[in-house]
Amino acid sequence: KIIHEYSSSSVPPNRKLKDLIKSKLNPRPHFRLYHNEYVMQEIHHADGVPSGIRDQGVSGDFRPVPEAEKKYEFIYTGSLSPERRIDQLLHAFQQPALKERTILLLGQDYSRLAGAFSSSKNILFRGPVSREEIPVYLSEARFAINYIPDREPFNAQTSTKFLEYAAMQIPIISTKYYWLSQFQARYGGEYFFLKEDLSNLSWGRINAFNYRFPDMRSWHWEQQIRDSGVLDFLQSAFPEASF
Repeated sequence: KIIHEYSSSSVPPNRKLKDLIKSKLNPRPHFRLYHNEYVMQEIHHADGVPSGIRDQGVSGDFRPVPEAEKKYEFIYTGSLSPERRIDQLLHAFQQPALKERTILLLGQDYSRLAGAFSSSKNILFRGPVSREEIPVYLSEARFAINYIPDREPFNAQTSTKFLEYAAMQIPIISTKYYWLSQFQARYGGEYFFLKEDLSNLSWGRINAFNYRFPDMRSWHWEQQIRDSGVLDFLQSAFPEASF
């Protein structure tokens, strides 16, 4: 049996054309898994093949570590590509309000940013690091930053790093965008939402905010896989096996 998994929709340029090619040229499978409803809609299939949604999951390694020593005021993990426009965020850490506060950026391919902000000793870069090391770094930060551009496809796709922050119960500072608004409405939590110009990003404001954490039980990997329907499909296809 053939299972196709679509973990994301395409990014610019020509993202609509790329998604159309994906939907038309891939061979017909027996089952399809989509990352979320947005990806399912963007990569549109209308051929009757059974499908399910297998969203991002969080492993048990991401859990609160209340006794951890805090070495950084802020942490950002994930993509540092130009499309994310991280430069604007880092410029805020060169201003008087935050230039004494450390931010650790954990990722790959950060040479451009590291060069541009080399004069700011409070802006730190690390990586790449192993998957096992990420929770350690997260536990050492007071606040976690989820910085997603409010434009497609970024604003409609599941933020893996946000889920990891939430599972570890680190106070989250975030841009406000479609996916996170939907997540908050369904799973709860209170997050410090940044204004577009970052004018509200100050040490006093973020410390005075009343953070709350969402219900993460359904985001464990095992639950995500079971809810996707893929195990039911495999069980019907291979009744002699046990899933």
